[in-house]
Amino acid sequence: MRFRTSLLALALCAATPARPTADPIHKIRHVVIIMQENRSFDSYFGTFTGADGIPMRDGVPVACVPDPRGGACVRSYHDPQDRNRGGPHNARAAVADIAGGRMDGFIAEAEHARRQCRDPNAPNCAGTADVMGYHDERELPNYWRYARDFVLQDRLFEPNASWSLPQHLFMVSEWSARCERLGDPASCVNELQFPDFPNDFDPRNSARHGPGRPDYAWTDLTYLLHARHVSWAYYVMAGTEPDCATNLDDCATVPMNAHTPGIWNVLPYFDTVKRDGELRNVRDLRDFYAAAKAGTLPSVVWIAPSAAYSEHPPALVSLGQAYVTGLINAIMRSPDWNSTAIFLSWDDWGGFYDHVVPPRVDSNGYGLRVPGLVISPYARRGFIDHQVLSHDAYVKFIEDDFLVGERIDPATDGRPDRRPTVRENAQILGDLRRDFDFTQKPRPPDILPGGILWNGTTAQ
Repeated sequence: MRFRTSLLALALCAATPARPTADPIHKIRHVVIIMQENRSFDSYFGTFTGADGIPMRDGVPVACVPDPRGGACVRSYHDPQDRNRGGPHNARAAVADIAGGRMDGFIAEAEHARRQCRDPNAPNCAGTADVMGYHDERELPNYWRYARDFVLQDRLFEPNASWSLPQHLFMVSEWSARCERLGDPASCVNELQFPDFPNDFDPRNSARHGPGRPDYAWTDLTYLLHARHVSWAYYVMAGTEPDCATNLDDCATVPMNAHTPGIWNVLPYFDTVKRDGELRNVRDLRDFYAAAKAGTLPSVVWIAPSAAYSEHPPALVSLGQAYVTGLINAIMRSPDWNSTAIFLSWDDWGGFYDHVVPPRVDSNGYGLRVPGLVISPYARRGFIDHQVLSHDAYVKFIEDDFLVGERIDPATDGRPDRRPTVRENAQILGDLRRDFDFTQKPRPPDILPGGILWNGTTAQ
């Protein structure tokens, strides 16, 4: 009998699957996405040692981009100016800049925009040759310090080849669409350039489409987070949004805060956020500083700036860097630092030159390269990540960390829509886990000088 009992016990052990080892990704209990505005990789890190930057020969940039005004072509050059203008950065401009893979349409696009301005010298008028200019450590000391001390990504692409509104929709939902019927995700169709505009961005939106617009009826990441009781917050700095999608001088700025949905604050227009009763999670930026200080950061955090601090031309580069440094310093001083990953990036290329041809994923992109930094006590030191990435990788990391790998997938999430692909599953997309060494002892904070905190009216 004892022998038969032993055999039965062995059989039961063989039939019971072994418990998987704990995934070290779960050492990260807070993911903070800081999204700045309108810079290409080459414009910020094109001369960073070891990165795939501006091609040089004997210290001289190789590529020379045609200038439609005639005369010589224009090579990349160091630009010490704190205020830039950039160029057009919508879906049409992306096609023109990429120019079939030649990557030489940047000046022509900038000059085309300049001709459309009533005043070509107005601060908000795009169209100067500064699209070929680049900054380096002299203008970006803290960003370059983060790149040396933590992780720099030199193959991070905007997830879609278009402007801010589609990118921010992708950032929280992996899609940009227009929905034919209110509240019906199955009625949403792909729209890379003209999804429903927020009413403060285009007051004619509700008049054209009736009440209830804009309506983002497809599924966003917060729907999955809410279902699994994962905390999140989208922190918004009060101020203004940029002029308009075309970046011309005749576009007025519009107010922005946590209670005014806009092109940088899209979640309040998602049906899932409203139906789940989570509008309260779109919060004032001051609440972020308080949560960081108290050690009560949510699991998933997005942070959106106002125009003056965004680095969106014509905003000052120095002011944006100081604001971002203040955010990162606040996290590093927080009790949550030892369990946090910060993903810092810029939403689109802003019309600035980049030499790398974006890979083709589906009908929406990828778009042009943007800078990306990973800052964490578990981040590799001085590591340059050459994987092909996009902002989709942020969503993938969050899903792997907090949702057991569940995806925003119309075939499985119970809300069918017509998105062309499940972006997190794209074979070309790299894995952000490679940017971490979860075996290392958590690294101490690296508090940098020059950071400023925003208190609701001023920076200090």
